[in-house]
Amino acid sequence: MRSDNPAVSRVMWFFAIVYAVEGIGQARAGILGQPLTYFLKQTQGWDPLKISVSLAVLDLPWIIKPLWGAISDFVPLFGYRRRTYLIAANAAAVLAFAWVALFSDMTTLIPALTVTAVAMAISSTLCGALLVETGQKHQASARFVNQQWLWFNIAQMAAVLLAGYLIEILSPIGALRASAWVAAVAPLSIIASVWLIQEKRARIDLPALRQRLRALLTVFRTRNLWLVAGFLFLYYFSPGFGTPLYFQMSDRLHFSQGFIGVLSSIGAGGWILGGLLHKWWLHRLSGPALLRLSILGGVVTTLSYLLMIGPAAAVAIYLLSGIAAMIATIATLSLAADACPEGAEGFAFAGMMSIINVTNPLSDALGSLLYERVFQKQLTPLILVSAAATALVFFLIPLMVFRVRSPSGAPA
Repeated sequence: MRSDNPAVSRVMWFFAIVYAVEGIGQARAGILGQPLTYFLKQTQGWDPLKISVSLAVLDLPWIIKPLWGAISDFVPLFGYRRRTYLIAANAAAVLAFAWVALFSDMTTLIPALTVTAVAMAISSTLCGALLVETGQKHQASARFVNQQWLWFNIAQMAAVLLAGYLIEILSPIGALRASAWVAAVAPLSIIASVWLIQEKRARIDLPALRQRLRALLTVFRTRNLWLVAGFLFLYYFSPGFGTPLYFQMSDRLHFSQGFIGVLSSIGAGGWILGGLLHKWWLHRLSGPALLRLSILGGVVTTLSYLLMIGPAAAVAIYLLSGIAAMIATIATLSLAADACPEGAEGFAFAGMMSIINVTNPLSDALGSLLYERVFQKQLTPLILVSAAATALVFFLIPLMVFRVRSPSGAPA
């Protein structure tokens, strides 16, 4: 994380901390993900479709991220647009995860998880605003995206390994509660590190408010921003098979819960390798070239799940899928960051991320529906449909405007 610019270096460290916490605390992807699915499957008897639909509420706070971005852009809290909101959101996260750890029945579990999702979504939105503000200023958007997701997956690798171990040694409800206590501690590190952000004090005044309102209106009048938004939706919206795959590995391939946790950790390791590949080599590619590579990688790795017939194949597939997913994330998020207009960074970038986030529950629910009702619990046709949907977005790349990049990878 070395940098000749002290401001960039501090932000890089802050991004590492925030996204490590997010890697631990995301309800459906962090340390809670597998224990939660296992608990609902084993003790409640839920099928893949019911799990996907019921947990879709946890994606709602991520879908309405522009709301959090607009509030922080327009209404400073105790003199700051980012710092104080970060402290408040992560204090709420600590309390919400403790609430999950202490839940007594299903009527309180989902509301408690929803509060954790709100807190994590607000923290992520504020971090995204800092990414756009600092990234455009120092021509480092792709570098910041790489840093964020690198540390997200380092943390997630450790978290899912621990989650699988907790499932092996504890009861379903015990594993869920223990993982929630771990998640409750993590946000304290963000509260302790807000001093890394150099932010000028801000106040509400009418001229500044009018200027920001004009910037907000610019968001809706920017043609390329709409093209990028449409591309992101189509890029990420394909029938998902994450929940059906979990049932397939548990019930048909008879993988242990500990090994499924190891596979998730290997996938996170693939993300880390993808980040290193971008840092060492792929940053030289132009935006369109990186997007084309990411689409090709997505199609190939999706089809590779057809070859999952045993533990060795699963290890290789999860590793390659992680590499491809990291390359896709860097390509699409740097594209989104570079397209955001100045003055409404939090709102615009959060809007882009909301488009991606809304595809998660939609694609997972659609995939589970196809798996249960159309394909008679057969994973092969679902994988083929998902790969085909990803391949179609290849033809949308020429429609967008990209920033010209220098050979070093920075926008020229």
